[in-house]
Amino acid sequence: MTEKQNFQMSRRHAIQGSVALGLATAMPLHAAAAKAIAATVDVGKTAPAINPFIYGGFLEHIANLMNNSLWSEVLDDRKFFYAVDSKPEPRPEGMRRMMPQPNRWTSVGGAADVTMDTVTPYVGAQTPVVRLAGKGARGIAQSGLVLAKKGYVGRVVIMADAGAEISATLIWGKGAGDRQTVKVAAGKEWAKVPLKFDCKADTKDGRLEITGKGTGTFKVGAVSLMPADNVKGFRADVMAAMKEMDSKILRMPGGNFVSGYDWKDTIGDPDKRPPVLDPQWNFPQPNDLGVDELLQMCQDILGVEPYWCINTGFGEPRSGAELVEYVNGAATTEWGAKRVANGHPNPYKVHYWNVGNEMYGHWQLGHMSLDQYAAKHNKFADAMRKVDPSVFIIVPGGFVDEMTTGQGMMIDSGSRLVAFGSERDWAGGMLQKSWGKFDALATHAYQAEYKHFNLETGKNEDVKKTLTEWAQAPADRVATMADCWEEYKKRYPKLNEGKVRVFFDEWAYHFQQDFKGCLAIARTFHEFFRHTDFIDMGAYTMGTAWLDMDRTRSTISATGRVFQLYNKHFGKIPVAVGGNSPVPAPKYPIGGDQPKVNTGSATWPVDVSAALTSDRKKLVVAVVNASEEASTLDLNLAGFKAAPTGRTWTLKGASLEAQNNVGKAPGVTIVEGTFATGSKSIAVAPISIVLYEFAAA
Repeated sequence: MTEKQNFQMSRRHAIQGSVALGLATAMPLHAAAAKAIAATVDVGKTAPAINPFIYGGFLEHIANLMNNSLWSEVLDDRKFFYAVDSKPEPRPEGMRRMMPQPNRWTSVGGAADVTMDTVTPYVGAQTPVVRLAGKGARGIAQSGLVLAKKGYVGRVVIMADAGAEISATLIWGKGAGDRQTVKVAAGKEWAKVPLKFDCKADTKDGRLEITGKGTGTFKVGAVSLMPADNVKGFRADVMAAMKEMDSKILRMPGGNFVSGYDWKDTIGDPDKRPPVLDPQWNFPQPNDLGVDELLQMCQDILGVEPYWCINTGFGEPRSGAELVEYVNGAATTEWGAKRVANGHPNPYKVHYWNVGNEMYGHWQLGHMSLDQYAAKHNKFADAMRKVDPSVFIIVPGGFVDEMTTGQGMMIDSGSRLVAFGSERDWAGGMLQKSWGKFDALATHAYQAEYKHFNLETGKNEDVKKTLTEWAQAPADRVATMADCWEEYKKRYPKLNEGKVRVFFDEWAYHFQQDFKGCLAIARTFHEFFRHTDFIDMGAYTMGTAWLDMDRTRSTISATGRVFQLYNKHFGKIPVAVGGNSPVPAPKYPIGGDQPKVNTGSATWPVDVSAALTSDRKKLVVAVVNASEEASTLDLNLAGFKAAPTGRTWTLKGASLEAQNNVGKAPGVTIVEGTFATGSKSIAVAPISIVLYEFAAA
């Protein structure tokens, strides 16, 4: 991400947030005119344990997103997908218009002295050839590099005629001393020559030049430049922050990208992996961040369970089975031996495999009818399990709520509401036609803000919402999916055995990393906790949203902090929460984005969720007030005698739009405190998120 996106809140919300969150600096509070709500937490009524995978993340190669956030490569187009010339690229179309475009290589000296060899390129379709002109430097350069004051290492793959004298220069300023030049030894055969620089200042407009003097020509096959402190090619600062996040699972390289992804282009010598145009996002991928790199990131650096995605769009079953063998196969297998040859002797033992992404969608590369896709999926499952019978397979679900809101607007006539058992009921079709060929169904939800899906028109219409209603919208989408699940259990009774699970492996809302978004995320967590009988995993879009970053710095975002709050401090065994203030009845016809019952505990507008720790020695009560009004929670703990003093963790922010941005003091933090448990009355501040921990007496 070369440019950070700054989103602006309305002035009204900013003022409301500043006043309300100013009240949340100390917990608990004693508001003078607060709404009194009775709440009962009954530890005798428990639900299945929360799977820690619920705090997972989702990563996708959208343009340069992963390359420019996780990966430490400074250069763009380092293997020359684009020609080195002065011709401008056509203006991007579609979503690519919103994405940062890669830096381009340019010529140094005469433009006519750099041509592209398309007959015998080092890698890909073309390689630059530089014709020398005596004492005048000729070569190639890339500008616009973001550099930090630190050491850099790299390499250049090069060959040159005997009369050529080659050098590499890193430039970080306009002064004569703001650069470093190193000699590059080159001969008539391709060679990888290491580079090492000591950058003396931060800059957003650095430049790397590969130039030569003398006679003859030289060719450049590939160039790389990374900070010297990189961790196996990954950014050290980002890896440290991601490790602090302590997520237990990461889905990758998922999303629409995977349906046009050829994993075989991403293994072996990084300099020989061909740069290819990603057909989904129309963006050139260098394929440096490949299978081995991502799995090593998960297992060796972060200690995270990898959840790997298989291409069932343009891919075919044989390729899927070969990938499983490359990742999990013994050294004696064909593809396991290739992994060993690539420097990775031990199988990765990846257990979770997402076989296909949103294949129910017309937007998906390789989309086909339900009948055809079910047959295709079955072939994938059989081929993969023949290689490794232990793999856990997750299939694109497409529950009727998702199908309605995602595809109902594409229907020209008839009901927009997808009927169970119809050709548009993708999850139902997979349950009917592929039973036994998967272990979990995946579902996705991206609820639009201040919108409601009209079942009559098939369109998202603008609606007015209170802050409380706005914050519960993504939780309501979890509830619509749960409504679907109950119907599927009636139609497919084997689901009641509990062996088939649900992975909510893409979800997001608001897409602004601020305190307001934290309210909605916390509400969504609470709804996940209410359905632990079948929801085993969640993956937030994107995992990179846990951080705010530029090309050299990173910090944990507000979004990251609310994930940390629950991941680290909430309990594991959900317990029942009751109250005397039920949620309001639905405003709209049931279906699409409207669940049968609106989400939340019977403590409206406050939402309360509670869980015991694994050893049952502590009880944690999470209280979210996505309202501008203070409340008083009269809390009764049934079946749990608490010690006199408890602990609190408050997600603190100065306003609804508070953020954590690199280079600035954090606007959203987790603050620990204590409280006396003897008083049953808890003052709930407006617009607040607080976890109360009661230790057993």
